[in-house]
Order: sequence, then C-alpha cells, then structure tokens
Amino acid sequence: MGSQDDLKSASTLASYNVLLQVMFRLLTFFLNAFTLRFVSKELIGVVNVRLPLGCLWGALLVCVWWWLLKAPDPEAVPHYVPAVGFFCLAALMELLAEPLWVLAHAHMLVRLKVVAESLAMIAKCLVTVVMVVSAPDWGLYIFSAAQCVYAGFLLLCYIIYFLQFLGSEEAKKKSFPLDHVSQLLPTRLNGQPLINWKLATLTWSFFKQSFLKQILTEGERYVMTFLNVLNFGDQGVYDIVNNLGSMVARFLFLPIEESFYVFFAKVLERGQDVRQQKQEEVSIASNVLECLLKLVLLIGLIITAFGYSYSYLALDMYGGGLLSSGTGPSLLRCYSFYVLLLAINGVTECFVFAAMSKEEVDRYNLVMLGLSASFLLLSYWLTWLFGGMGFILANCCNMGLRIMHSLIYIHRYFQHSVHTPLSGLHPHPALLIALMMSFVLTGFSERMLCCDSGWLLRLAHITIGAVCLLGVVIVAFLTETRLVQFIRTQLLPKYSKKDT
Repeated sequence: MGSQDDLKSASTLASYNVLLQVMFRLLTFFLNAFTLRFVSKELIGVVNVRLPLGCLWGALLVCVWWWLLKAPDPEAVPHYVPAVGFFCLAALMELLAEPLWVLAHAHMLVRLKVVAESLAMIAKCLVTVVMVVSAPDWGLYIFSAAQCVYAGFLLLCYIIYFLQFLGSEEAKKKSFPLDHVSQLLPTRLNGQPLINWKLATLTWSFFKQSFLKQILTEGERYVMTFLNVLNFGDQGVYDIVNNLGSMVARFLFLPIEESFYVFFAKVLERGQDVRQQKQEEVSIASNVLECLLKLVLLIGLIITAFGYSYSYLALDMYGGGLLSSGTGPSLLRCYSFYVLLLAINGVTECFVFAAMSKEEVDRYNLVMLGLSASFLLLSYWLTWLFGGMGFILANCCNMGLRIMHSLIYIHRYFQHSVHTPLSGLHPHPALLIALMMSFVLTGFSERMLCCDSGWLLRLAHITIGAVCLLGVVIVAFLTETRLVQFIRTQLLPKYSKKDT
C-alpha cells in the first residue's frame, strides 16, 4: 500500500514538474525567437528588445500558472507557487546568456558551448540528487532550484569566458566584432533610432517560424497541460519515457545537426541553383550529406532493433516495477522507432534550412502552419484513443511528413547534377539482414530470459544483446566503407580538435 502511495505522490510531483517545464519552454521559446542568428554590433539592439519583452512575457505566464491553471493540492505537491517564480527566474537568466551563446556559436567556439552546458548540467544533476536525498519533502523547490542552478552556471561560464576573451590577442586574430564586454550590455547606438525597424521585421519573421516549430516539437506538452487528456500518473510516466528516449537525440543528433548546419550554410550559396554554384563545393556538400544520412540511419536502426527487446529491462532497472509494470515499456518501444525518424529529420532539415532562399523559407512557414494545426488535432485524437502512446504516434506522423518534405526538396535540389546524396538512406542488404537477425534473437531472448527470473538470466539477456550489437557493428564496418572513412577523416577530427 505504501509503494502505491509513493507512486501516486511521485507521479503527481513529476506531472506538476512537467507543467512548470511547459511554462519554462514557453518562456524560453519566446525569448529565443527574438535572438537573431547573426552576430554584429546590431546584436545590442536585439538585447534591448529581449530584456523588457522577456520580463513582460514572464510576468504574464506566471499569472497564468498561478491563477488560470489548476493548482495542485499543497499537501501532495508543496511549494507550487514559489516554484513557478523560480522557473521564470531561470528562464530570464537563460535570456541573458542567449546573446553570448549566439556569439560563441557563430564564431565556432564549440568547445565553450560544450563545456558550459556540461558544467551546468552536472551542477543541475548534483543539486537535484542532493536535495532529493536530503530534503525530499521540499517538492517542487528541488526541480525549480536545480533549473536556476543550471541557468546560473550557464550564464556564469559564458560571462567568465568573454571577460577574458574580448580584447585579447586571440580575439583580434579572429577579427571578433566586439572589443569590450561593455558592448554586450543594452545601450542605444549613437546616431541610430531606438528601434531598428529592419531588425524588428526580421525578428518578427523569426518569431513566426519559431512559434510554428515550437508547436511541432513541444505540442504534445501543451495538449497535456491545457486539455487534460492524461491523468497526472500517466503524464509522469510519459515524461520519464520521453526524457529517456530523447537522450540520444539531445546528446548525439543535436550536436551533429548544429555543426553541419553551419557547414552547409558556409559551403552552399543560399537560394542559388545547384548549377550556378561551385561544383567542387556542391560535391563536398553532397558527399557529407550522404555520409551523415547513412550514419544517423544506422544509429536509428540500431536503436529501433534493440530498443524493442530492452525497453522493459531499461525501465525496470531505472525505476523498478513502478515503471515497468504499466504502459512504460510499450511507450519506450514505440519511442525507439520515433528516434529513427528524429535522426533522419534532423539531418535532412539542417541541409534544407541551410540551402533555402528567403522566399522558400516563407513558403515553408505556410507548410509548418498546416503541420502544426494537423499535429495538435492528431495528438488530441490519438491520445483519446491510445492514451500516452497517441502522443508518440502523432509525433511519428508529424516527423514523417517533415521528412517527406525535406526529401522532396533535396531530390529537386540535386536533380540537375550527378550527385545523389539520398542514396545514404539505402543501407547495405547485409547490414539490414544483421539488424533483422538481431531483432529476432533479442526478442526471443527477452521472451525466454527476461525479466522476472533473477539477475543471472538478465545478464544472459544483456550478453546476447551485446554479442548481436557487436555483430551489427562488424557488418557495418565491412560493408559501409565510405561511412567508416568519413567518420575517421571528417567526424572524429571535427570533434577532437575544436577551436576554443
């Protein structure tokens, strides 16, 4: 009985943490939409706009979460009201760090970004663990304080770096556009109006695109929050599965997408026909895109093939029977296929957005508008039919449509050249056979050995999976020679020799 009460309390607490995370994402989305992805001294004008707008939007959302949305029982979920304020404070701190992130990203200071985010995440995890162990009755204070620590560490790392970097010899060698840290502070430039209307128009365009993309990427959370299609327990389980399943996308696919978006944007002339560009650079872009597609496809297929048979074991080891006895394993199995779609969509869209002209981006905004509306309707309908799995199915449909659009664009882009980068989506038949055999063997292993017969049989199940994975890697090494060469000569040096 006590374990059931603990499950109910934990699920309720996790659900309201999800609710506050929705507010945090809404706020940071709005703020990030007003950061233009270019760096010059006009960045100061963007900072001038962002700070007051961020405070206004934050106050509005805090009022919504305090008075319009249903507040939890103070005994079940304590400290809800101050936690809302702390999440807002964390978002405002990230607002201050965002222009520094843009500077670092635009000037390829990738190591700074990796170090700053890693230190901030480590600090957040340590604070969460310490507070959960030492003061579990603090409730939402734990998650809100951890988020504030993350945002504070992130801001502090960027401030310390740029205090030392700006004005240094290294900055002068790189022709850095800013000379002193005071240029990062909000100010009115001499001889210029308070509002730069050209920047304001461009910012509005970014905002519209970001708004639609936010619905496509986080729409299920808003449906959960405002329409109450799942109870709090199911919301908590869905959030845990979503966080576990998306780790590969966050830590592996996202850095690849961000880095190679910059690469494609520098190699290709935006909006130019492939016949009007330097053919050597077109060839390089095509080869890189083909190898990237093959790489993420291989990773996604491995996750899909092995995820089905190891979802139950992963959740059982992570949260015990409280997670593995319900809908969690089915959700994670479905999510393993969704990861495959995430992988392909990330690479195809990073190329498409780097190659599109302004007119094509505007037309794509209309496509995103239709996708956003259909996604929200599909999420509500499928969740009503299938529960939490409906959100994942809706995401799969949405991602499939986005992939189809990107593939059509890439095919048309290269149709007047000899290059066929989409061949990267055709893995070697021997590799497909190896993956199918692994799927069958691990599925049979799970049925016979896992997971209620002791740790010895669990270890046997894990060993069978490891042997199958090793076989798949060996087959990939022998059959996908171009991909292996690309990883050796391009990908590994790219991430082992970053500029600081």
